Amino acid sequence: MEVVQMQRAWVEYTKSLFREGFLDAQFQQLQLLQDESNPDFVAEVVSLFFEDSERLLSDLTFALEQQNVDFKKVDAHVHQLKGSSSSIGAQRVKNDCIAFRSFCEEQNIEGCQRCLQQVKQDYCLVKSKLEALIRLEQQIVAAGGSIPMEELSF
Repeated sequence: MEVVQMQRAWVEYTKSLFREGFLDAQFQQLQLLQDESNPDFVAEVVSLFFEDSERLLSDLTFALEQQNVDFKKVDAHVHQLKGSSSSIGAQRVKNDCIAFRSFCEEQNIEGCQRCLQQVKQDYCLVKSKLEALIRLEQQIVAAGGSIPMEELSF
């Protein structure tokens, strides 16, 4: 695939992620911070988000499996996940965390477990979509092209 086709595919794919509610304006802000002096900025931030999220999801799973669930601890983990997903613009995960926190307040174990499954599902979706986006960006750069940020007008 030639550079122009890859760039066009990148623009369409990125727009679809916003349209489908996977990403929000915060992700655009991250993209604007990336430049020649820091060409891997978004990939690095997203990679840290993946590491942090997987640790938090593991901690949440463990906390909700306990005989006596510590809802304050669960809420603290959800709050952290909400913050990190919000900071990279992972809109669906952030929204799931908002609902999750209300079940923590109510100390509703079934609601928390349902929300955990929804968060895991949306996290896996956004992770695979971001990985595909970053791979496409790397292919564009490797082929001598640049990321067409200016074509992302919403």
